[in-house]
Amino acid sequence: MQTMDLKSAVCKIIDEHSEKIISLAQTVAQHPELGYKEYVTSQSVKDFFDEIGLQYQDGLAITGVKATLKEKSNGPTVAIVGELDAVLCPDSPSADPTTGAAHACGHHLQLGAMLGAALGLKLSGISPHLTGNVAFMAVPAEEYVEIAYRMKLREEGKIHYLGGKQELIYRGAFDDINMAMMIHSAKESPEPTVVMGESSNGFIGKTIQYIGKEAHAAEAPDQGINALNAAMLGLMGVHALRETFRDGDIVRVHPIITKGGDLVNSVPADVRLETYVRAKTMNAIDATHLKVDRAFRAGGDAIGAQTVIKTLPGYLPLNCPESFNNLFIANALQMVSKENVKYSGHFGASTDMGDVSHLMPTIHPYIGGVAGALHTRDFKAVDYFAACVLPAKLMAMTVIDLLTNNAQEANSIIKSYRPLMTKSEYIKKLDSYFSG
Repeated sequence: MQTMDLKSAVCKIIDEHSEKIISLAQTVAQHPELGYKEYVTSQSVKDFFDEIGLQYQDGLAITGVKATLKEKSNGPTVAIVGELDAVLCPDSPSADPTTGAAHACGHHLQLGAMLGAALGLKLSGISPHLTGNVAFMAVPAEEYVEIAYRMKLREEGKIHYLGGKQELIYRGAFDDINMAMMIHSAKESPEPTVVMGESSNGFIGKTIQYIGKEAHAAEAPDQGINALNAAMLGLMGVHALRETFRDGDIVRVHPIITKGGDLVNSVPADVRLETYVRAKTMNAIDATHLKVDRAFRAGGDAIGAQTVIKTLPGYLPLNCPESFNNLFIANALQMVSKENVKYSGHFGASTDMGDVSHLMPTIHPYIGGVAGALHTRDFKAVDYFAACVLPAKLMAMTVIDLLTNNAQEANSIIKSYRPLMTKSEYIKKLDSYFSG
């Protein structure tokens, strides 16, 4: 069969099962779960794999699931990735009232797209025409939330890293993968749209605690050490640094106060903050986060409070090879009007697909069919076909391009790609950020 015939066969199957794909995405949206807690969502993925006849491994990084198109194969393996978790967005109309979790980032749609691609590639029966294999990976904990909970899991030895793809890399789930792709919902893009990103910011996380001395806030404030004042001075110090951030590094530092004290009638003695330090490169992150530490410590020193800073590995910057991006774009132009296929260049947010991209060729397109901004109450799918059925086709079509003709395209991209790190270098780098 010719490549176009294979693509037509797969797309036909996906169209015939579009209601099933959309129903899966909608079901996932009704049960939003936070990272490393996605048991209901994980089960939905496994049920879907069972229905289409794909064998899988489960319990990867607690809730992750990984299926492969073939039991055995020679040649490169392409991973299609989807994320299991929701984000904290308690104002969303679809939020879980108990946890505040909501699919306000579109992970339910990317799961639908990943599973739709799996369905099309499996049920079309085209796998004998592909040299190599396809892995379908449902991964946990992309959203970097509930840090205390994840640190507890780490202390218990249940995870090593806070991010799901990081943990899967560490545990070896990506060892047999040669290249990876994943779609993500765009923002405020109700029409069928494809936006290709080239790079993104990475970040590291920090928790900051100021320990002061409690005293009666009205009767004896002179006997206390006000940890909230220390925090405010620390925050002002960070703001004073902003003019030193180079524009080209696209630095973002955005702290929040997670605890401002205990009683209004007591001098605050325990004040806590969290922040990310983001930038376009790891060198810029490394240079910036030490400045941020100095500013926060200065706040504590000025007031006489103890400052405890803990640094945690976040996510590495995304790095997408142009040749891989172009392959996806060529397929998008067959399905989407030219004016709705765009390049985003660099984007300021972060994803743990950036970690994957340091080890292998990786792409991370953004897909329309949604309204509202990401992580807000207004985010919602307005065209499920555009949001998860269309990208299912595009990823399946890209797989066909990669793995037909003796996997010439895949091998060419892999050969020309220079990994930014080896796995051992990657683990050493991330481990170096744990402190405190």
